[in-house]
This record gives sequence, structure tokens and C-alpha cells, in this order.
Amino acid sequence: MIHKTAIIGKNSKIGESVTIGPYTVVEDDVIIGEGTIIGSNSLIASGSRIGKNVHIFNNTSIGTIPQDLKFNGEITTLEIGDNTVIREFCQINRGTDYHYKTVIGKNCLLMAYVHVAHDCIIGDNVILVNGCQIAGHCEVHDYAILSGHVLTHQFVKIGSHVMVEGGSKVKKDLPPFIKAQGTPLKYGGVNIIGLKRRGFSEQSIQNISDALRFVFREKLSRTLAIEKIKGMDLDDPNVRALLEFLEKSDRGIMIA
Repeated sequence: MIHKTAIIGKNSKIGESVTIGPYTVVEDDVIIGEGTIIGSNSLIASGSRIGKNVHIFNNTSIGTIPQDLKFNGEITTLEIGDNTVIREFCQINRGTDYHYKTVIGKNCLLMAYVHVAHDCIIGDNVILVNGCQIAGHCEVHDYAILSGHVLTHQFVKIGSHVMVEGGSKVKKDLPPFIKAQGTPLKYGGVNIIGLKRRGFSEQSIQNISDALRFVFREKLSRTLAIEKIKGMDLDDPNVRALLEFLEKSDRGIMIA
């Protein structure tokens, strides 16, 4: 059902069983997948690509142009995966010519007043709690949880299964599987409860803990920590994922 007061661009593609509420504007060059619900008084801007069964609540601003002075009208997009929920007053910008797209994955929850800037890549099953502000070019990997009012610096990477304490300022990369807490932000141990909930074996959790000891507890350089972890010679895909993250970190790793 599309409310009679909604404005729909002629060149937009609206899937079956889509609901669009009163006074919402859907601009041209928008794709909305079947079963999606969009509340009232929202803007779905050109370049938005919204998946199936997404729920976008009232008073949101989706796919608007980047807040970046270098942006010069390039054709870019915002992609939102299936089954994602976006609550009231969220704002998500589309990409610049750096990545040409901003991506929100599947099964995510963005609570009220979240901002996701241009060129960000948000993975699947991510939770961004009320008031999180994600700066341009950031990556938040699968199953990460950012508690309320977390702020990130541009180009920061937050690994999978990370949990970040509310009100934190994230200036450096956070490796996967950890908790980050305190002021300034520091390593708070392995996210054991989260990993158990997601079916990680006791052995894999122990392997992750042993590997992270070289990164944080022994205060080694990143290069030496990587060498030590490789020397463990563990046939564990999660340890390999940790190594890959460490090797690709551009902003450096958060302090211990």
C-alpha cells in the first residue's frame, strides 16, 4: 500500500507488497524490494537500492548526497540488505567517487538517530545502538555491536563480533572478537559471551584468546605480533581472519 500523500518518482522501481507511509518522498532512480515497509515523513533519495523486507521507520533520510566537499555530483549509490531495520531519525548518505557506494548489510538494526556517512561498509547482522555516528569510509564487520553514542574516526575498521562500550570514541582499528571499553578506548578482553551465543567452539575461543594475547597483553609491535600468531600454526579460520585484519589495518590497532 502506498499512501495517497506519498510522492513516488516515475523512474523508481517498487516491489510487490511494499508499504509507503504518508508524506514520504521516493525520488527517481530508487529500487525498493518486495515486502519493505517505509514509514511516514521519510526521504528515500536517488541512488538508493533497498532490499526485501526492510523496515524503515518514520522521519528518516536515506541515500542523500554525501556531506563531503569533494563530492561533485557523481552517480553513486546506497545499498541496504534484506531484513534490515532502520529506526526513526536515522540518516545514511550514499557514496562518493572513492567507493561509489555506501553499504548496509542484511539483518542489521540501526536504532534511532544513527548516522552512517559516505562510503561506509556495514556488514551483516550489525547492531548500531541509538546515536552512533559512523564517519566516512569506515567499515563495521559482521555481528559487531556498537553501543549507544559511539563515534568513529574516518577510515576506521571495526572487526567482526566486536562489542564497543557506549559513548566511546573509536580512533584506531578494533580487531575482531574483542570487547573495547574505557576512556581512552582500550582492549577489554575477548567477547566470550557473544562468541558462545554465535556457536563458537571452546577450542576456537581459546585459540582466539591465545592469539590476541600477542596483540594486546604482551605489548608487541603489530609486525611481531603477526609473526608470533603465525608461529602458533593453528588451523583455525577465525585466527586466520584475525591475522588478515591485522595485516590490512591502515590506521593502526587500538592500544592495550
